[in-house]
Amino acid sequence: MNYLLDHFDKVWGLVGEHLKLALIPIVVALVIAIPLGLAVHRSATARRVTVIVGSILFTVPSIALFIVLPSLIDTRILSDLNVIIALAVYATALLVRSVPEALDAVPAASLDAATAIGYKPWERVVKVQLPLAIPVLVASIRVVSVTNISLVSVGSVIGFGGLGKLFTEGYSRNYTDEIIAGIIATVVLALVIDVVLVVLGRLATPWTRSAPQSRWFRRREQRLVAQGAGA
Repeated sequence: MNYLLDHFDKVWGLVGEHLKLALIPIVVALVIAIPLGLAVHRSATARRVTVIVGSILFTVPSIALFIVLPSLIDTRILSDLNVIIALAVYATALLVRSVPEALDAVPAASLDAATAIGYKPWERVVKVQLPLAIPVLVASIRVVSVTNISLVSVGSVIGFGGLGKLFTEGYSRNYTDEIIAGIIATVVLALVIDVVLVVLGRLATPWTRSAPQSRWFRRREQRLVAQGAGA
């Protein structure tokens, strides 16, 4: 903890770098995974192919991808673009499987109701399916965020990595306090991002907060009716 306090400016700068490298790929992955997930949602074959391809991509070692990718997209190994694209590949591999699962969680009755009131297919997707799929999708994004934060730290082995630099610098100088500081800062960052995602998910789904209260009122009303009948 003393290292974090004594080198706060340095650690804070690394936190900003870490966040940029970890969160931008998630945004890119969502832009790719949501339309792709919607496209394969109704096709069992397409979903199986998507899962297989995603699994293969996610099994590629991160260090190997960081090194090989520049030869494919004409960037430098230590380029931020190289890191962002590599992590976006991993994030997409995870999210493209999660989007159809999130859509599966949408109650069929809600879709039938949307169709009954005249929603067009695209309106049903935008106004019903995607909003109701948010809780499951946010749970997947939370997993991806933690994964990306971890992978950014791994990248310090080849010269980048935000807070991961505290690991490599501490190891090279045999300075245990710096390594521990890096671990603490990374864990705290992951926890903070997780809490932020939970809050954003709740703000985006206000009906999930009111549902328990509605059930309580319904149970209370049923008890009162039963008591009145017994009297």
